[in-house]
Amino acid sequence: MASRSFGYEQTLLYGKYTQELGSFARFQASKDAIRLQTIVQYEEEKEKKPHKFDIVWVYLKRCAEVRDIIFLKIGEDWVFLTILGILMAVLSFLMDFVIEKCQEAKLWLYEELRFSVGLQYIAWVTYSMLFILFAVGFTHIVSPQAIGSGIPEMKTILRGVVLKEYLTFRTLVSKVVGLCSSLGSTLPFGKEGPFVHIASIVATVLSKAIGSFRGIYDNESRRSEMLAAACAVGVAGTFGAPIGGVLFSIEVTATYFAVRNYWRGFFSAVCGALVFRLLAFWFKEEETLTALFRTNLRTEFPFDALELFAFATIGVMCGFGGALF
Repeated sequence: MASRSFGYEQTLLYGKYTQELGSFARFQASKDAIRLQTIVQYEEEKEKKPHKFDIVWVYLKRCAEVRDIIFLKIGEDWVFLTILGILMAVLSFLMDFVIEKCQEAKLWLYEELRFSVGLQYIAWVTYSMLFILFAVGFTHIVSPQAIGSGIPEMKTILRGVVLKEYLTFRTLVSKVVGLCSSLGSTLPFGKEGPFVHIASIVATVLSKAIGSFRGIYDNESRRSEMLAAACAVGVAGTFGAPIGGVLFSIEVTATYFAVRNYWRGFFSAVCGALVFRLLAFWFKEEETLTALFRTNLRTEFPFDALELFAFATIGVMCGFGGALF
């Protein structure tokens, strides 16, 4: 509804006269101009002083650029092998620490019950049985594929056969917990075979989890090469022996072993062995980097002449035994 007052157009809204249309339009235009000017000033201040989230984004972007340069100059395979060797060394050291503490707890319990031979016997047997039962039950519940050493399965996988759930994170957790519990019970076996399986799982999970290494997982040939290198890293992380690890990886992949895999496996195994010994040097208060299994032979006469005959006899017997087998 409209009316004319003093020659100007006015509108009637809800029974009340409002201001003139021209004045109202100028008022709204001035408000929009002020709002636009405020937004422009805010954007200018934002460019001058970026928000903390913008700073983080710029930092991540620069890190991605540095990563791309490293991958371009060095190659993603070598970066992958370096990370694999370091991860396996850290994992091996942590597992050795847990196993050592479990074994020390068993010996401490045995010494505390020295007043009774019967209680010592019960504690010694019960402690081992509890750890073994826990390892068996946990492995069966979480991932039965972690049962055994894992080397036969790795030989099968490296020959092109697909085994489901053998290289998953769930199997890794089951393998690590079961191995720590079994060795913590003082059972007389080592972790070389299981650690080869663990290294292969870590290589697979690493190639799947990180987008930069996704090409390794998607390419079957490259994935086989990385798994062969992981076998070498598993042995190196167990004994600190990179050359022995490479020889073992050749044994595992005896049907076909590419020459370039020698250097890949050796490089990753050296990274793992070096970090493994450095961790022992830093946290176990060793005086220097020494061999994992040290000998104490006499310098003037390392062995007697009769021992040569014993060594030769052992060699002959093992040779005949192998031929008979």
